[in-house]
Amino acid sequence: MSGADGVVSPFAEADERTIEGALRPKRLDEFVGQARVREQLTLVLHGALGRGRVPDHVLLSGPPGIGKTTMAMIIAAELGSPLRITSGPAIERAGDLAAVLSTLATGEVIFIDEIHRLARPAEEMLYLAMEDFRVDVVVGKGPGATAIPLDIAPFTLVGATTRAGLLPAPLRDRFGFTAHLDFYEPAELEIILRRSAGLLGVPLHDDGGTEIARRSRGTPRIANRLLRRVRDYAEVRADGVVNRLTARAALEVYEVDEEGLDRLDQAVLGALLRRFNGGPVGLSTLAVAVGEEPETVEVVAEPFLVRAGLLARTPRGRVATPAAWAHLGLTPPPAYQGGTPWPPAAAGEPALFDLAQADGDGRAPRGPDGASDQTGE
Repeated sequence: MSGADGVVSPFAEADERTIEGALRPKRLDEFVGQARVREQLTLVLHGALGRGRVPDHVLLSGPPGIGKTTMAMIIAAELGSPLRITSGPAIERAGDLAAVLSTLATGEVIFIDEIHRLARPAEEMLYLAMEDFRVDVVVGKGPGATAIPLDIAPFTLVGATTRAGLLPAPLRDRFGFTAHLDFYEPAELEIILRRSAGLLGVPLHDDGGTEIARRSRGTPRIANRLLRRVRDYAEVRADGVVNRLTARAALEVYEVDEEGLDRLDQAVLGALLRRFNGGPVGLSTLAVAVGEEPETVEVVAEPFLVRAGLLARTPRGRVATPAAWAHLGLTPPPAYQGGTPWPPAAAGEPALFDLAQADGDGRAPRGPDGASDQTGE
């Protein structure tokens, strides 16, 4: 992530972690948004405290930058317990996990970020640890190897994942409480921005907070990052106060438009509309047109464009929606203006947006030989 290209990225760089730590809420009653999850967690945690037992293991899922790590820290704070933080990719072997679990104190909270990326041996060891608070340490190799059971102190595991569908069912079923964190409403982001501005000492007017919040893609991490960039602009080129005019001027410099699209998003939409007449076009072709790797387009740009209703993924490729033409101020083909799917479906195929004619399971239409046409993917 660098420059304007990363200003609306939901992923955090290493140097942002320190700043984020200073802005994180410390208790559940300070946490903004996710009202249902907060209420449920309050019952789970306080119920366990009242019984004098460790709470059930907690699984938090949701897009990056939405508050999963913050929620894990709050869980530990609410329990008055130490927090141990690690990540799935960092635990490469079962022995790595055993070393961490065997040093936990009673009631301690361990947070595993990106838990879906755990190595398989460590994952299987975690099953037993979560259920019976025990790990089997294998000593030796081959026929002479023996498993030594090692009891560990009762603990609470908080797992976080951006891809809950990749979690194996046996692991997912061992979490007593699962919660999905959703994107935030602009009004909620305004509250977060006011709190962050107070902590950072930034003079923020209400209209300035509104302008930043509506361009933040529903993500607190992006909102806080944009606030810092607008603060820089206000201090260098204005009077230091963040108001609507200052925010608009600053975000124009960083190439973040009124809907929160950055340079890459606009390049993808521009190529799709101007070079391919709205599509359909394959991912690899679209990536070449904007000079990026296919994975970058698919992982960084497409999720927000799809969520914003500007792009559709179809069996035959990526297709711009009528809203995309309006957003860039371009005139769509006559088929778009008449409400007819564009381009027209080939003989025997359902129209691009006619889900009623697609296979009942939502997969691509079948050809005469029964094969699924996935060329657009």
